[in-house]
Amino acid sequence: MPRTNAPMPAAFSLYLDALRFGAALLVVLTHYVQHDLVSVPVAAMLPIWGREAVMVFFVLSGFVIAYTTETKAPSAQEYVVARCARIYSVALPLLLATFAASAIAMAWLDAQVSAFYAVWRAHLYIPFHLLFMGEMWTLAETPPWMPQYWSLGYEVWYYVLFGCAYYLRGWWRYGVTAAVFMLLGPKLWLLLPVWLSGVALYHGLKRVTIPPRVARAGLLLSLALLVAFHATGAEHAWRPVARAWWPFPEMRMGSADRFLSDYVVCVLVVAHFACARFAGLRVPAVLVQPIRSLSAYTFTLYLVHELVIACWRTFHGHDRDSTVHMLALTALIAGGTWLAGQLTERRKHWFRKPFEALFNAGALLRGRLRSSHAPLR
Repeated sequence: MPRTNAPMPAAFSLYLDALRFGAALLVVLTHYVQHDLVSVPVAAMLPIWGREAVMVFFVLSGFVIAYTTETKAPSAQEYVVARCARIYSVALPLLLATFAASAIAMAWLDAQVSAFYAVWRAHLYIPFHLLFMGEMWTLAETPPWMPQYWSLGYEVWYYVLFGCAYYLRGWWRYGVTAAVFMLLGPKLWLLLPVWLSGVALYHGLKRVTIPPRVARAGLLLSLALLVAFHATGAEHAWRPVARAWWPFPEMRMGSADRFLSDYVVCVLVVAHFACARFAGLRVPAVLVQPIRSLSAYTFTLYLVHELVIACWRTFHGHDRDSTVHMLALTALIAGGTWLAGQLTERRKHWFRKPFEALFNAGALLRGRLRSSHAPLR
C-alpha cells in the first residue's frame, strides 16, 4: 500500500528518545526499591515500573527495526553488522566486567554472588551469554550481578527471527524462520507479540491519521490508563492465572509469567505511541541536544547500573537510611554509565570492523568455492 504518513518526524523521534531514556531510569528506580537501597519513606514515593519499562523497550525495539529496515533499506549484511555492533559494543565489555568483578569479590571477600557457579566456569558461561541463550525453553540463566540481562535473551533473538523472515527468500525464508522460531521456546513465544506490535505500529502509522485534538487526548488517556492499571496491582493478581492457564506445567514460565499484564501494557504503550505521532508535539530547542545525548546512554545505563550497585554494596557497604550513601551510589551509577558509554555505545564503530571482516572473509571463501567448482573450458 502507498505510504500516507511519514512515521518518524523529528519531534516524534525526539519524544521516543526521551521515553527510551526515561524507561531506563524507571528500571533503575525500581531496583533501588527492590534491592532495599532507599529508606522506607523514600521507597514509598518511588515508582516501581521496571516491568512496564521493559515492555516499552520491546515495543520501541520492534518499531525502530521496522523503520530502519524499510527507510534505510540495509542489506542483510548491513542489518546483521549493525545489530551486532549495537548489542556487543555494550554487552561484551560489561559482561566481561561483571564476571571479573564478581570473581574478585568471591576470591578476596568470600562474598555471596548471584549465579556464583557461572564465575568459576566463565569459559562456558561467557560464550553462552554472548549468544543470549539464557531464556530459551526451560533455561533461566543471567550473568552474575546482571539480572536485567534476561530481556536481551528475548530482544536479540527477535532480531534474528525478524532478519530471517525479512531478508531470506523462497523456501529458505520459511524453513530457517520456522527453525529459529522453534529454537526460541515458549517463553519467547509468549512475549513475541509485544515486540511485533512495534513492527505493526510502524506500518500502521503510514496508513492511519489521528486528528491532533483526539491524539492529544489519547496521549493523556493512555498514560492515565497505564497508571490506573499499575495501581490496581493486576500484574500480581494475574500471574497465578497465567500459570494456571499455562499448558506445560513441567516448563517454568520464569520471566514470561506476567504475559497477561504485559499484553495490557503493550496495548496502552502502542496507543500512546500512536497518539504521540499525531499530537503535534513541540520540543523546546534548548532540550533537543540534552535529550539526544542522554538517550545515547540508554542501553549502557540499563546494563551497567546493577553492576555498580553490586560492587558498591559488596566492596563498600550500603546504609539505606544514609543520604550520603544514596547520593554517592547515584553519582557512581551516573559516572559509571558515562564512562562505560564512552567505551561502548560511543565506540560502536570499533565493533563494526570485526563483523564486517567476518562477512568479507565469508564472501571471499564462497567465491573461491564457486570458482573451484566451475567447469573447465
